[in-house]
Amino acid sequence: MTIRLIMERYTGKEVSQLLNLHRETVSIYVKTFNQYGMDGLVTRQYSTGKPAYLTQEEKEELRRMILESTPEKEGFGIDANWDTRVIQHVIYEKFSVTMSRSGIYRMLTGMGLSYTRPTYTLAKADQNEQKQFLQDMEMVKKTSRAI
Repeated sequence: MTIRLIMERYTGKEVSQLLNLHRETVSIYVKTFNQYGMDGLVTRQYSTGKPAYLTQEEKEELRRMILESTPEKEGFGIDANWDTRVIQHVIYEKFSVTMSRSGIYRMLTGMGLSYTRPTYTLAKADQNEQKQFLQDMEMVKKTSRAI
């Protein structure tokens, strides 16, 4: 529509007022049309965005490490589970890349991983003893309030 109005001898200012566009936008459309023709106006060029911090191979290596091992087994401290603090250290040591912890969280989410806090269960614990302990604890709470 813009180019058609220009071809009908409307000025850029008039076209911008008629179509409620900024004057510079009309100017860009006209320059694009003059340089590339109608195809230049139809084709959209999108930014490729900021490059990723890690390559796809590095992400795959990190993913494998997180899924199949622990920080302790990989030689990164005594931690038994992965968290963003530990992963931040691993990324810096292995790939010489500095990333924020929130950026690491977003990257992990993009890799299909989710962060959950580890929960510990005592596999050898006796269920009856645990129930008895909870009952005893409730009794202690009730009697300690009375004092």
